[in-house]
Amino acid sequence: MGDVERTDMSEREWRERLNDEQYHVLREAGTEPAFTGRYVDNHDEGEYRCAGCGEPLFDSQAKFDSGSGWPSFTEPAAGAITEHADTSHGMRRVEVLCAKCDGHLGHLFPDGPGPTGLRYCVNSAALDFKGRK
Repeated sequence: MGDVERTDMSEREWRERLNDEQYHVLREAGTEPAFTGRYVDNHDEGEYRCAGCGEPLFDSQAKFDSGSGWPSFTEPAAGAITEHADTSHGMRRVEVLCAKCDGHLGHLFPDGPGPTGLRYCVNSAALDFKGRK
């Protein structure tokens, strides 16, 4: 994470930069309803970036269909995310955040496919997609 230059903005600046759904997810740790996000069924080759700051987060090669209703990935780009304990909603989960802007992305679960066995369950509203040509 030491290579990532931090993006710090005021809440007013975030509100101006993000639409309402992006703000709710990225800045208020919200969750979009399952199967409603624009990237759930995206199968194009490319890179998923943070919708808040543009930091590259996941490559499409790490994306898989988990059946959960949210885009799921087996691994992030090196140094792209930070993890924090989340005990909200009476559960113990691992929250994943953008390492550059601290935007809430989603959660990490130990039920993904091999070889990592991990599932980074991410809100589409937290992502922008840049396809490869």
